[in-house]
Amino acid sequence: MSESDGSASEETSNTMVDRVRGGRAMLWFLVEGNRALVAGVMLAVSYTLLVVLGTFGPGSIAKLFNPAPIASTFTPTIIGIIMGVTLVLTFNQFVLAEELGPVADQRERMAGAMEFRRDTEDAVDRTTSPPEPSAFLRGLVEATGDRADELLDALESDPDLDEAAREDVREYAEGIAADAERVADNLEGKQFGRFEVVKAALEYNYSWKIYTGNRVRNHHEEALPDAIDEQLDELLEVLSFFGPAREHFKTLYFRWEIITLSRSLAYLSLPALAVSAYMILVFEVGDVAGVIAGIDQGLLFVALAFAVGVTPFAIFLSYILRIVTVAKWTLAIGPFILRETDRGEDVGWE
Repeated sequence: MSESDGSASEETSNTMVDRVRGGRAMLWFLVEGNRALVAGVMLAVSYTLLVVLGTFGPGSIAKLFNPAPIASTFTPTIIGIIMGVTLVLTFNQFVLAEELGPVADQRERMAGAMEFRRDTEDAVDRTTSPPEPSAFLRGLVEATGDRADELLDALESDPDLDEAAREDVREYAEGIAADAERVADNLEGKQFGRFEVVKAALEYNYSWKIYTGNRVRNHHEEALPDAIDEQLDELLEVLSFFGPAREHFKTLYFRWEIITLSRSLAYLSLPALAVSAYMILVFEVGDVAGVIAGIDQGLLFVALAFAVGVTPFAIFLSYILRIVTVAKWTLAIGPFILRETDRGEDVGWE
């Protein structure tokens, strides 16, 4: 009945690396890695694959000396760059539309944010919550750890409690206290705008904790005294505030990422267009005739120019990959888990 029943499953593990198929390398590629480096990996793979296929694949390298294939390759590249940048910048306007609303809408947003802060402060018994997202989330996580410690103290002060109930509640509370300490340490000093804040928030598997807490309480409903039941309620209440807070900061982070993506594409689009135009208007394979390590120099140069031409697309893919991956992991809010879980014999309603 404890949280550890599910943490044995990779889908309900407390750490993201244990939840991602492919381990640390896949996690780095999907979300953790610097997006410029991830785009560089994509470009390096594309470049290498093009050179290998051009050297050892079926076909003739003599086609490179005909300008038609080069023009037919880089003309769509130019069109793709222009259309892609225009599309991303247009999408950026939709993302920022909420920031451009009338004053009444802005006041409503402000009122909602202030109300949530006050409710959160009441739930964690604090008078003022910090303004930084990482500090705000860290305070919530620490509050769950404090409530878990208080729950453990309540267990120790009740010697008459049923042993099965005591063991399940203790294991649940100890798991939350240990996990809260780990995640709080990861959030300390993190600056919003970097993925570390969202990563640390994702590490805190609050949905599973809410489900497991309700499961433990309902299973031992008759055996739990009022004092312990009240402590469990307070712990679950604080956990319920973590979900909306994480979703709010995740949304802000997505906007931040899209703005960064738009700016990156604006920087890279003109150089990529210039290289593609050069390959159509000026470049001739005969100018780089020769062989290096058994590979035609013309093929190496064309492949390099192609990699430079599709750099905006690689950057776009790297950012979108992280955004859609995080969005998939956080589609549900609250005690709903869309991934496969390991719940033992608990397959339905109780």
